[in-house]
Amino acid sequence: MGKGKLKKFQENETFACLVQPTTDEVLRTDHRLKGNWGRDMFHNDNPIVLELGCGKGEYTIALAERFPDKNYIGIDIKGARLWKGARYATTHQLGNVAFVRTRVEFIDSLFAPGEVSEIWLTFSDPQESKPRKRLTHPIFLERYRRILAPGGTVHLKTDSRLLHHFTLETARCNGLPVIEHHEDIYGSGRADELLSIQTFYEKNFLAQGIPITYMAFRIDGTAPLAEPDWDQQPYQQTYKTITRS
Repeated sequence: MGKGKLKKFQENETFACLVQPTTDEVLRTDHRLKGNWGRDMFHNDNPIVLELGCGKGEYTIALAERFPDKNYIGIDIKGARLWKGARYATTHQLGNVAFVRTRVEFIDSLFAPGEVSEIWLTFSDPQESKPRKRLTHPIFLERYRRILAPGGTVHLKTDSRLLHHFTLETARCNGLPVIEHHEDIYGSGRADELLSIQTFYEKNFLAQGIPITYMAFRIDGTAPLAEPDWDQQPYQQTYKTITRS
């Protein structure tokens, strides 16, 4: 391990906004913050918004700065990535920002039913050959449904037409309400204050001339969710993508 990464890991231990649960704290058990994020982390009862796979926390930070009446939590497994967001939030005294170093698979152990009002998925890995690992696969949607408040929204912003259309088909075949979807948010003028935030990845995709898509949907009901039976071949990437390291 490089000295730079080791230094980041050491500094991560000092950030009050960064929670790093051990496996024992989230594997088949409830974390102490489950159901208590508003009280113990943010000290208010404002809505809680998650960004899953937040990387360096660019989107989480930008949303928190633009919408101070909500609390934002970025989740990622890479501590060296989270260091940047946690350091920024600490330095700028952003009281409505927190980060969690964990796998998305453990969110049931971290959040109580109805504790989350919205979920953001920004430039998630499309997992072209592993659909069950896509963050909009029914396996994950079932988890989101358990922690979302009634009427809670999932936002998907991506360069991947495959992930966008896979998610549309998943919503369609399961009867999930799609609030809106766009094939090109900049070309259509849909990129407002909420959607015009640009991460490192997004800037690079735009520089390649790749359209950025967006959709918002809800996961209503209690019926088991099924993976769509569809042909993904037309939506495979035809450009040199950027490794999501």
